[in-house]
Amino acid sequence: MGVGGCLVVPWRCLVVLCLRLLFLVPAGVPVRSGDATFPKAMDNVTVRQGESATLRCSVDNRVTRVAWLNRSSILYAGNDKWCLDPRVVLMSNTKTEYSIQIRDVDVYDEGPYTCSVQTDNHPKTSRVHLIVQVSPKIVEISSDISINEGGNISLTCIATGRPDPTITWRHISPKAVGFVSEDEYLEITGITREQSGEYECSASNDVAAPVVRRVKVTVNYPPYISDAKSTGVPVGQKGILQCEASAVPAAEFQWYKDDKRLVEGQKGVKVESKAFFSRLTFFNVSEQDYGNYTCVASNKLGNTNVSIILYEISEPTSSTLFQGPGAVHDGNNGTSRRAGCIGLLPLLLLHLLLKF
Repeated sequence: MGVGGCLVVPWRCLVVLCLRLLFLVPAGVPVRSGDATFPKAMDNVTVRQGESATLRCSVDNRVTRVAWLNRSSILYAGNDKWCLDPRVVLMSNTKTEYSIQIRDVDVYDEGPYTCSVQTDNHPKTSRVHLIVQVSPKIVEISSDISINEGGNISLTCIATGRPDPTITWRHISPKAVGFVSEDEYLEITGITREQSGEYECSASNDVAAPVVRRVKVTVNYPPYISDAKSTGVPVGQKGILQCEASAVPAAEFQWYKDDKRLVEGQKGVKVESKAFFSRLTFFNVSEQDYGNYTCVASNKLGNTNVSIILYEISEPTSSTLFQGPGAVHDGNNGTSRRAGCIGLLPLLLLHLLLKF
């Protein structure tokens, strides 16, 4: 296709027929093309889709008649417009230049355009090729996907553009380095949890800024308890046991003491569970609260558990208070007591002297 709405004739006969009709060339007179002594049309013209393309043909005082043609269409002959397409307009018809402009260029306008002139009773032609570039556009991309760890996935990203765009895939992750694929298709076998996240498809061809789309890949895996520590608390104080677990989907938590499940609402105990941790709070620890507790984390792919001990420790003694803030209770209480007594001796001696 070419510029629409024009007088159409078969391509092989186009130039000769047009020149004979337009310039009244007698039969038997050859139509010349590419005469080195005559200025040619401009070099190939490259424009982006939606822009305007100006086609120029240099002429001189030997030229008596001029015309622009496109494939099998006559666009302009002199000042007369033969094409009904409103996007095609005459820009210049002077003694030195004959030019037209095609506005809002589209891909179907791409192709050869011919400048035909009549000089000294000899028709001559010169051709220019219009190249239309198109910004990249992603026309098809995979939907977000959820896969169990160890499975295989295939992501697709299809893009159009002129010239053909280059497709690249990149894993959007702090640990990812560079591109993971330079192809329309991204294959991952034996996927791991570290490979979850967003994958970005980029299409570029230097015509415009690259276009990007993202696909979210969710990797499911069973719970893994990452942190759980036993805790020592004095009788009558507040105590907390905490269990942290990583899992997709997020784990559900349960707490047990011996074989008895602890639930929210029990007297003196609060069970608080979030996406990645669960906390067991004792507001006033009693002797009966000490012992072994089990944290169970589970999701649809499996479960795991860990034992945590709530054990008794002694209240801080008066001697440890003299150690000041930040004292470390490491069990060396005898040394602490001696240090405290030595500190009291000067006060006792002063008291005895004043008394007598």
